[in-house]
Amino acid sequence: MSTTPAPETIVDDTRPPKNGFDKYFEITKRGSTLGTEVRGGIVTFVTMAYIVILNPIILGGTKDVAGTILDGQQLAAVTALTAGVMTILFGLISRLPFAFAAGLGINSFLAVSVVGQLTWPEAMGLVVINGLIIVLLSATGLRRMIMNAVPMELKIAITVGIGMFIAFIGLVDAGFVTATGLSSPPVGLGVGGSVATIPVLLFVLTLLLAGILMARKVKAALLIALVSGTVISMIIEAIWHIGARSDDNPGGWGMSVPTLPTQWFSLPDLSLVGQVDLVTSWGRIGVIACVMLVFTLVFTNFFDAMGTMTGLAEEAGLADKKGDFPRLKSALIIEGVGAVVGGGTSGSSNTVFVESASGIGEGARTGVANLVTGVLFLLAMFITPLTSIVPSEVAAAALVIVGALMMSQIRRVDFSDMSVLIPVFITVAIMPFTYSIANGIGAGFIAWVVIRSLSGKARQISPLLWIVAAGFAIYFARGPIETLIGG
Repeated sequence: MSTTPAPETIVDDTRPPKNGFDKYFEITKRGSTLGTEVRGGIVTFVTMAYIVILNPIILGGTKDVAGTILDGQQLAAVTALTAGVMTILFGLISRLPFAFAAGLGINSFLAVSVVGQLTWPEAMGLVVINGLIIVLLSATGLRRMIMNAVPMELKIAITVGIGMFIAFIGLVDAGFVTATGLSSPPVGLGVGGSVATIPVLLFVLTLLLAGILMARKVKAALLIALVSGTVISMIIEAIWHIGARSDDNPGGWGMSVPTLPTQWFSLPDLSLVGQVDLVTSWGRIGVIACVMLVFTLVFTNFFDAMGTMTGLAEEAGLADKKGDFPRLKSALIIEGVGAVVGGGTSGSSNTVFVESASGIGEGARTGVANLVTGVLFLLAMFITPLTSIVPSEVAAAALVIVGALMMSQIRRVDFSDMSVLIPVFITVAIMPFTYSIANGIGAGFIAWVVIRSLSGKARQISPLLWIVAAGFAIYFARGPIETLIGG
């Protein structure tokens, strides 16, 4: 497999569709095949399946203001349900290979900053309101106007920054990069400066295997590498019984231990669906506090998704010279619907998942890949134990490979202009360093309008970009603003 071709080489209008299904999803037109789409959908699911385990850990590990803790099994069921439904819906309507799942930024924000003040139903109510606002912005065209106001250089920087972010996620998930607990250096290599643990070595092995297969242009390179790494991991665990990572066992497996489950099937408990309160929160903490929470949710959701979709479209070669991609308006509206549905099921806002790039790296170019990924998520409701077979160390290898592919887009930026170089660099650097796509976008926007305007190029900046940059300045200063308002 080679790196993704330039955008103009992906769509081939001269090749007639094979049938109605092909014509609707534009499989042949986008230079893909049904087999490629199926493989891409499977790879995307494999690299995303961890969310069925991780989302319950994040949301289920925190008591709300009333002392309530969400049930882990129920959370796993609604996490898989919502991801499956939204991924299929997006694939059918927008016909793009962008899978959906609970956004890690928002679920962490809910667990850390929101439910200390509100109950879980009230918190999910704010998520629903956030989604409705995004749907409104998308339907009126304002969201697209903001995307069009972003210069191409920043769109490319967003793509590259997401690639770096994906790679960093992979390195951390693999245990190759770990937190030191020190102020300097904040991160280090493996455990105690060593990568000599079996799970990390499996990550390295899977990464190298994927790299070799892709360099040799082997079809299904990522899928072959992931399956091979998983099988080897299961054999090793069966022989040496490494176990899960803990303080007493720092060399263990990270998020899941690669063993066959004792129970293969179980009926999902969907009791959390509909447990939403849209009203009570406004009286509990006041209108101003609720507005600030919703503002934060909207900004995070809005720009995380904008950046992710822009990056994925660029990587898939589906973006035009302005960075737009097919059925953009419907894609933006459905992304907002993902927040509404996610809040309604208590699984947190669902948004485009950056790990979709792994399926794109495998060759996925259409919504057919989404249908495969979505069906697998729905099946995961009944076979939740099977989602833990692939260790995070193996899945992480695909993320690093995809990050490398997305990094290649940087060649399209002219770095001879310092007023372009610095905002692009800031955008790319801030995403992995702060573990946030929205932070990188915001810092890049602010740097762009300030540096470009004071360099005598203010007339080249869209007024809308100024407004968004000002909004990000408020977003970054929301802590002091909340304190000032509260005082």
